[in-house]
Amino acid sequence: MPRKLQAGMQLGGFTLVEPLHEGGMATLWRVTHPGHTLPMLMKLPRIDYGETVNQVVGFEVERMLLPVLTGPHVPRFVDAGEDDDQPWLVMEHLAGQTLRPLLDHAPIAAERVAALGAMAALALDDLHRQHVVHLDIKPSNLLLHAAEGGGRRIVLIDFGLSRHAHLPDLLAEQFHVPMGTAPYIAPEQILGIRSDPRSDLFALGVTLYHLATGQRPFGFPGSVRGLKRRFYQDPAPPRALNPDLPRWLQEIVLRCLEVDPDARHPTAAQLAFDLLNPEQVRLTERAERSQRSGALATTRRWWKSIGIEPSDLKARAAAPLRAPLIMVAVDLKHADLSLNQTLKETVQSIVAAAPGARLACVTVMRTARIGMDSNLDADGRNRHVKRLVGLRDWARALDLPDHRITFHVLESADVADALIDYARSNAIDHLIMGARGITGVRRLLGSVSAKVIAEANCTATVVRARTRADEDGPASRGG
Repeated sequence: MPRKLQAGMQLGGFTLVEPLHEGGMATLWRVTHPGHTLPMLMKLPRIDYGETVNQVVGFEVERMLLPVLTGPHVPRFVDAGEDDDQPWLVMEHLAGQTLRPLLDHAPIAAERVAALGAMAALALDDLHRQHVVHLDIKPSNLLLHAAEGGGRRIVLIDFGLSRHAHLPDLLAEQFHVPMGTAPYIAPEQILGIRSDPRSDLFALGVTLYHLATGQRPFGFPGSVRGLKRRFYQDPAPPRALNPDLPRWLQEIVLRCLEVDPDARHPTAAQLAFDLLNPEQVRLTERAERSQRSGALATTRRWWKSIGIEPSDLKARAAAPLRAPLIMVAVDLKHADLSLNQTLKETVQSIVAAAPGARLACVTVMRTARIGMDSNLDADGRNRHVKRLVGLRDWARALDLPDHRITFHVLESADVADALIDYARSNAIDHLIMGARGITGVRRLLGSVSAKVIAEANCTATVVRARTRADEDGPASRGG
C-alpha cells in the first residue's frame, strides 16, 4: 500500500512542496530538488483508486513517451521512478491555465477561437513530426503558456493515451475497447485505430466547436453505442447556434469533424495555416449549412457506417508529413524571365512529388524602416493589390486547384527576415526561392537567399537561372 502523500515527504530525492491538482486518475505536486533549478511538478497515479489497470498502464505510457519528446510544446522530462510501490514522474512545471475554464464563458469571439486553434494545431504539428499521436486532445489538455519575451504558446499535456509509431503501444496490447474522452474521440478511434494523426484534428475540431458555440457537437455519450452515433448523425452547424460566427470558421470546424479522416485537413500544419489565414480559406457547402441533415441522409449514413471495418481506415491512416506545406518566394520587382521559368519548373516538380501538398506563393513589399510609405504607386494604384495580382499571374502556369494554392503579400523593411518569420510562424516544410547573380555590393553585404538558407527552420531550395556556364541545377539544404 503506497504511503499517504504529504508536504515535506521525499520521493526519489524530490521534496513534495504542495499539491497542485488531485483527480481520479492522478495527483500533481509541486516539488523541489537540490540538483534542479527549473520549476517542477511530480505526477503520481492513483493506484489505490478505481480501475487501477487503466491508470497504471496509462502512466507507464506517459513515462515511456515524455523522455523522447522535445520542443516548446511539451513539458521537459526530468526524472521517473518508484518508491514503496508508488510510481512517480517528474516534469517541468509550466505556468499557465488550460483552455478548460474558457468553456464556462463560451461562446467566445471567433478571432480568439481561431488564434487558440492555430496555436494548438502548431503544437500538434510539432508532436506529429515526432511520430506521436496524442489521442486525448481536449481543453483540459491544452495549456496556454506565456513564454519568455511576451509570446504565448499551447503546451500539450497528459500523454497517457498517446501512441508513438516506433514504440510499443501498451494500451492496444492490453485493452480492446475505445480509448479516449467521449465527447472528443474520433470515429476511427472508436474502431480501435490509434495511428492516424488526423484523429487529433477531429478532437481539436470538437474543442473549437465548443468554444465557438458553447455546446458540444456530439454531447457526452456514455456508451459505445452512443459514441458510434457520430458516424451517421452530423452536428448542428456552428452558425445555427451562433449566427455571429464567420462562414470561414464554420468551414474549418466542420472539416475537422468529418467522419472520414481523408476529408479532414491532411496535417495539423495545414489546419493551422487556414486558421491563421482566414481570407485564404476555400469555402464549400460546409460553410453554408444552416441545419442538420434530414432523416433520409442520416439513414443512408447509418447503413454505410454498418459496413465500416477497422482495416479500411487503418490502411488509409495518414503519415504525419504526407501533405507538406510548401512556400515559394517570388520577386516581382526584379523580373528575370529565365530565373522565373527555372523557379516555376522547380516548384512544379516539388509539388508534383507530394500530391496532397499546399503551396503558399509569397512576395515581400519592402517598406521604410522609419516613417510611413504610401500604399499607392505613382499611377494611384494600390501597391498591395497590385502585388497580389502579380502573384496570381506568376502562378497561373502552375495550374493548381484553388484549394491547393494561396497568395500572400508581406510588408517589411527586411525581405529575408519577413520570409524567415513567415516560414516559422506557418510551419512551412519546404521553402523555395530564386537567387540573382552576385554583384560586388551583394557579395559584401550578403544576399537575401544566403540569409534565408542559413536561418530558415525548414528545408530550403535556392534556384538560379540556367546559363551555358552553369547547368548545376538547384541547390538545397535539408532543415
